[in-house]
Amino acid sequence: MSSTILHDAPKHPFLAGLGERVRALRARRGMTRKALAVAAQVSERHLANLEYGVGNPSILVLLQVTQALDCSLAEALGDQTTRSPEWLMIRGLLEQTDEADLHRVRKAIGQVLGTPHPGTQEYPLQRRRIALIGLRGAGKSTLGQLLAQDLGFPFVELSREIERVAGCSIPEIQALYGQNAYRRYERRALQETIETHAEAVIATPGGLVSDPASFNLVLEHCLSVWLQASPEDHMNRVAAQGDLRPMAGNREAMEDLKGILAGRAAFYSKADLSLDTSKAPLDDTFSALRVVVRDAIGLRSVTEYA
Repeated sequence: MSSTILHDAPKHPFLAGLGERVRALRARRGMTRKALAVAAQVSERHLANLEYGVGNPSILVLLQVTQALDCSLAEALGDQTTRSPEWLMIRGLLEQTDEADLHRVRKAIGQVLGTPHPGTQEYPLQRRRIALIGLRGAGKSTLGQLLAQDLGFPFVELSREIERVAGCSIPEIQALYGQNAYRRYERRALQETIETHAEAVIATPGGLVSDPASFNLVLEHCLSVWLQASPEDHMNRVAAQGDLRPMAGNREAMEDLKGILAGRAAFYSKADLSLDTSKAPLDDTFSALRVVVRDAIGLRSVTEYA
């Protein structure tokens, strides 16, 4: 197949950028190229050419038209953020804004819309939902259960709630209904969890950050903690559970894993707190997690975890 992929073909900068964004989106969603080709009903060769920046050049015609019209591709294609004058004006204000200012804007919007963020005066102390985010194998379930027991909060494994809402297992959801349906069930399960529990420790699926609506719910209604780990620890911990999804049978599993981590890291880093679970034994890691979470939610304890 490699001989049919145009690796050495001339690359237009726009097509090269498009390919990079497609690869990043695929990594963020934890999909192999083969899996995406099947889901999109395109050949793996065509998808490979797209990712290498030598995809169908007809999109360049649309690019030229939008440049002549002095508008974005999103506006020509009917993106959600172009559907009204207010959206377009907001886009115009934010186009040249750096990441730090965008972060401040997002938090300010949350407060205006009535969803105060942890760390603000308006955020009620009793709203103690702790959402653990990160890739599979980071320790969300193990540390989450310990933290919930320590705080006296319910522990919610969001994957189990997704299966409850859908009425079938996660592999069945994805096989029968596809990735988009899975994300809808995930969002509904998260919404119900937030509505049901004022206090809880929630272990979220690793790919939740791929859905902006779901991730916004986490950031707006929970104290979010990114549990980080080295790629080797991620792989070893998942293998110890007897499960290599979504990399089963893939000879380049470690490279795929590193790609997924790279694709999601910028989103995971939006969490309120972060903790590296590869640096210390379980007891020490939990002790550190316990301290930072209790401090963040204003819940102090006389005794330390032993």
